[in-house]
Amino acid sequence: MLLGTVLVLLLAGAAPASAHAALRSTDPDDGSLVRQAPRHVTLTFTESVGLLDDSFRVFGPDQRRVHTGEATHADGRSDTARVGLPGKLAEGTYTVAWRVVSADSHPVSGAFSFSVGKRSATTGQIDTGPAEDPLTRGLYDGARYLAYLAAALLVGTVAFALLCRPAHTAPLRRPLVAAWWTLLGSTAVLLLLRAPYEAGTGPAAAFDASALGRTLTGRPGLALLGRLLVLLLTAAFLLWLSRRRDSVKRPVALAIGTALAAALALTWAAAEHASAGIQVPAAMTSSVVHLLATGVWLGGLVALLLTLRRSSGDDLVEVVPRFSRIAFASVTVLAVTGLYQSWRGLGSLSALSGTSYGRLLLAKLAGVAVLLLVAGYSRRWTARIAAPAAAARAAVPAPVPQPVGAPAEGHEAAEGPGTGELGASEAGESPGEPESPDGPVGPGPGSGDPGIRHRLRRSVLVEVAVAALVLMITTVLTGTLPSRAEAEAAQQAPVGALPPTTEITVPFDTGTDSVTGSGKVLVTLDPARVGENGLQAVVYGSDMGLVAVPEVRITFTLPSREVGPIDAELADRGGYWSTNSVNLPLAGNWTMKTTVRVSDVDQVSVERRVRVEP
Repeated sequence: MLLGTVLVLLLAGAAPASAHAALRSTDPDDGSLVRQAPRHVTLTFTESVGLLDDSFRVFGPDQRRVHTGEATHADGRSDTARVGLPGKLAEGTYTVAWRVVSADSHPVSGAFSFSVGKRSATTGQIDTGPAEDPLTRGLYDGARYLAYLAAALLVGTVAFALLCRPAHTAPLRRPLVAAWWTLLGSTAVLLLLRAPYEAGTGPAAAFDASALGRTLTGRPGLALLGRLLVLLLTAAFLLWLSRRRDSVKRPVALAIGTALAAALALTWAAAEHASAGIQVPAAMTSSVVHLLATGVWLGGLVALLLTLRRSSGDDLVEVVPRFSRIAFASVTVLAVTGLYQSWRGLGSLSALSGTSYGRLLLAKLAGVAVLLLVAGYSRRWTARIAAPAAAARAAVPAPVPQPVGAPAEGHEAAEGPGTGELGASEAGESPGEPESPDGPVGPGPGSGDPGIRHRLRRSVLVEVAVAALVLMITTVLTGTLPSRAEAEAAQQAPVGALPPTTEITVPFDTGTDSVTGSGKVLVTLDPARVGENGLQAVVYGSDMGLVAVPEVRITFTLPSREVGPIDAELADRGGYWSTNSVNLPLAGNWTMKTTVRVSDVDQVSVERRVRVEP
């Protein structure tokens, strides 16, 4: 019930997405020349995006910011962003800088340009919006790392107490309380810093009431609120468990604890990479299970380390082997879910070395390999400790049946169940388990050997240190663009810079004395690559003013391959000549021949070299 409530809270309105939004198209088109000023600027993305107060910044030909309306979704579609423009725009080139939040909670930004009437002679550097504030990013990533550590410790400590059943759980109280408060504090910090993190501003913006209100209505904010709710319920569960420890049934405690841990893990899965991309339901399930296994193993290591320092050898004979079996199961789960998540994030084997995400994943795998190597040594010392208990159990004869209510032979009936804090018996067994007819099994040479306990404690300490490093890499990895999404974004139109156009100035002189008899033609070829290209030609007279001429003709020839001439078939657009369908089939150095006819008898042709990229 709890898991379902949190799932509905976090996934309301969620749609399939592709992890980090990529810009699919713009209206007006990137690099286009339009005759009339558009009323809106509309962006279409590969996934749903969230809008910010400053999602659009439009700059005119003079590089001054243009007043725009409020950013909205076009026609109610969550994968679009639209902003209104003023009724009258001056002629020239306009730059649009944008910033939105993708479905996996990470902000993305870029820029493009379009021209009204004519292109500006020069364009200034594109302002892509506020740069990412390093202090905000550092604080946000630090809080995320602390949240991961605290969640692993919280889940692992409770799981260790319920599953491994140490006789004394008092040593676990302090790390349990510290983990709860750390997770609560880091979650609150993340909630406050979410708005400046999205906008790329300084930490002071965290106290902007309107920005905080917007955060609380977005999916990342809802996920953090859900985490706070789960933490409050977890505190109530732990208090209830400690006050009624003698009467709580272990299966009930395990069921409630598992539901709370799963709900806690869901607050990460619902707002990060698992919530966007392919196979979202399977990915979120895998992410939740992966996070739980991480907590049970790595958080349990800390609990085991404290138990090794505080407990007697008799207690370790049962506790250490139990945790060893649980840790082995957790590692198996981590291997399966980690393999799936790696495939989903990478997309191809080449991405392992060719992308930042892949290289970080390799670093994480290397850390996990070291962790498993150290864990192998820990299992050796665990087997030494468990050996006496196994030998004692093998030597115990079958118990003689006794009348109901009769005490066991050889000793008197216990006066009452000596239970630990979470309901476990002091002997390390659950209530109702029979003792040996010859009395409690005493510590063997393995469990009582200080040397073995010291080596195991040292090995576990190394595991904890390496695990902290692995979690740090994981924190960075979850904030990095997945390789699969990077490949998808690379297939989209280039974003964040001026369009890859080629501008060629072609001077001409027909030998006449008129204003139109000489001047220049400014030719723009976009994108100057193999395939369909757009071409615009603007004619300037000798006084550098725009002039109208009877005809402008441009042809392309590739001498090295004996291709051409290819006629661009320009059309008069009333002030300039253009076409959107010049097909240049091969890469190379093409010869562009521009013919300008200024009268019925006066014309001139000029050739220029143009590089066409693959």
